[in-house]
Amino acid sequence: MAASLHVEARWTGALSAAASARTHELLVDEPVSAGGGDEGMMPTEVFFAGLASCFCLAVAHVAAKRAIELPGLNVAVDAERIGRELRYARLRVEVSATAGEHDLAALVERAKPFCWVSNMLASDLEVTYVPIVLDAPPISPSDSSDAR
Repeated sequence: MAASLHVEARWTGALSAAASARTHELLVDEPVSAGGGDEGMMPTEVFFAGLASCFCLAVAHVAAKRAIELPGLNVAVDAERIGRELRYARLRVEVSATAGEHDLAALVERAKPFCWVSNMLASDLEVTYVPIVLDAPPISPSDSSDAR
């Protein structure tokens, strides 16, 4: 894993943004009921998709290290919102797979240290917000309107 990561989001209009990392891009949007165009997952869904996919890979990793196959491995995240607050109070991470004689609960426990996303949620993560004001592009004479 890289020592640092860089992800960007570029506003594409209304309540939509194109998020990119490395050579990949995904569209993030709000549902129509919230004023968006419903062209992609909501930001919170992308966040929880990161948790679900990261933990899925972590479980697959610890299983593979033990030469255990987990057909149908699936991780689902359910989030419980706090009233009308803009945050969630509780997350439920459900791991399902055909485990045969293997102890799925033990594999889930062993996987916890390998999931970067859940590790960030479980620790004191420092978040710094830095505003950067961009200079407006110069207006060419042909772009300006004469108010006379």
